[in-house]
Amino acid sequence: MDLDSKTLILNAQQIEQKIQRMAWEIYEKNHSQKQIVIAGIQPQGAILSQRLADCLRKISSIKVEVIEITIDKNKPLSSPIEVSQHEDLNDKVIVLVDDVLKSGKTLMYSTQYFLSKPIKKLMIAVLIDRNYRMYPINADVVGTKLSTTFQEHVTVQFGEVESAYLA
Repeated sequence: MDLDSKTLILNAQQIEQKIQRMAWEIYEKNHSQKQIVIAGIQPQGAILSQRLADCLRKISSIKVEVIEITIDKNKPLSSPIEVSQHEDLNDKVIVLVDDVLKSGKTLMYSTQYFLSKPIKKLMIAVLIDRNYRMYPINADVVGTKLSTTFQEHVTVQFGEVESAYLA
């Protein structure tokens, strides 16, 4: 991708600030809970979920478990949703995490797994909400909102060089 065709949305410092604020918001909405399960959608949502869990552990005494969700984002019905090893989810608060909320398709299909369990509450957290829905799903915790066209693409990079770009 040509650098000139990309617009920086968030730099590394801004991403870290958003993650910390999101963790505080998750804590504020669940301060009375003993445990929270953070479920990150592979690949980027899993990275974000681990970062949120690390922040939550620093700011609260809530036990935080991180699990990973693997789903075929292009054909979610073609293969079963895979969930990493986890404790019993009964009566737990689940925070489903992904990096970008675009149409809502991935998050909508990912909720299926949790809706078949007797959980206490299901929340959705995303770093970037593109405000473009094709499915009736909304995020409870959002790092930043961004109005885009459906043709534009948002890329989030975690790791040594962190950023979020619109192309």
